[in-house]
Amino acid sequence: MATRIAGAAIALIAIVGCSWAVGMTEPDRTAQLAPFRRADAIPFPETNPYSRAKAELGRSLFFDPVLSRDGTRTCGTCHLPSNDWTDDRPRAPRNDGAAMATRTPTLLDVAWSERSLGWDGQFRDLESVAFGPITAAANMNMTEALLIERLSAVPSYVSAFRAAFPEAADEARPITRLRIEQALATFQRLIVAGPAPFDRWVSGETGAVSAAARRGFDLFTGRAHCEACHSGPSFTDGSFHDIGTAQGEEIGRGRFFPTSTALRHAFKTPTLRNVARRPPYMHDGSVTTLAAVIDLYDRGGIDRPSRSRDIRPLNLTPGEKADLIAFLESLTDAGADGPAYQPLPDHPPTP
Repeated sequence: MATRIAGAAIALIAIVGCSWAVGMTEPDRTAQLAPFRRADAIPFPETNPYSRAKAELGRSLFFDPVLSRDGTRTCGTCHLPSNDWTDDRPRAPRNDGAAMATRTPTLLDVAWSERSLGWDGQFRDLESVAFGPITAAANMNMTEALLIERLSAVPSYVSAFRAAFPEAADEARPITRLRIEQALATFQRLIVAGPAPFDRWVSGETGAVSAAARRGFDLFTGRAHCEACHSGPSFTDGSFHDIGTAQGEEIGRGRFFPTSTALRHAFKTPTLRNVARRPPYMHDGSVTTLAAVIDLYDRGGIDRPSRSRDIRPLNLTPGEKADLIAFLESLTDAGADGPAYQPLPDHPPTP
């Protein structure tokens, strides 16, 4: 009898994979949860340290249409606070009414994933991002010289730049490209996802998430291989992978490394923070629901040399798919607008 019971238990474990079965003692996940604990403070680089004046200047610039040539677009045109700092379009809107090649990436938690930014990693760091959309003909269509001229004609901006950059206090023309980049980047590093039920669970509140979400976490960190790319507190490794969806001319990171097999069709791993509120999904906005995302990964994508070794058919059951979605939903915060409208802190804040 004991042998039959042991055999049945082994069979059950094989069926549920890394999940725990109903009626069994829930496992101790302390070690699994530890890598997902939020950092104690938002990181700011030594070359661009935090100051409230700089962050407030960056916020003003972020929402000011003066950054676009025709005065109709701001950074917030695509990165909407009310849409978790992205938009609800499959692909970012151009200024001529057409669509760009990729979806607007969220700015949530960008402070922890700011190397090689953009779906294809074209920007080396957060400071270098700003003038990409500002000068792009299909986006803000602005020139560096014209933007500096416009800002320099606004006395409040001249004063704000002098306050944000004390070394410029005595300069006749304190507004420069570098300082515009630094101010915008300082503000954007404050764009952090708020505490979610998952974070309360990490902190020891067992009942903060449902049993389904806990089983989903076991799958996420186990048999489904999700943690291989969506790792750490922001649920991204900040790297680039071909998950078997991009086709044709969608080369991704391979654009900069044409001889690399692994980087062909590879796009940056997005954060999963607030992912349930941020459809559509993928680099091209081609997947409209979380259920469809799970189905895509379950199928394993296009089998080709560049496809990540962690992508393969999973053969998930309907129940396991539901558990994964429950886990992803546990990463959703309360939906506050964060630094868009709240008073900004005097010192580098904690998440």
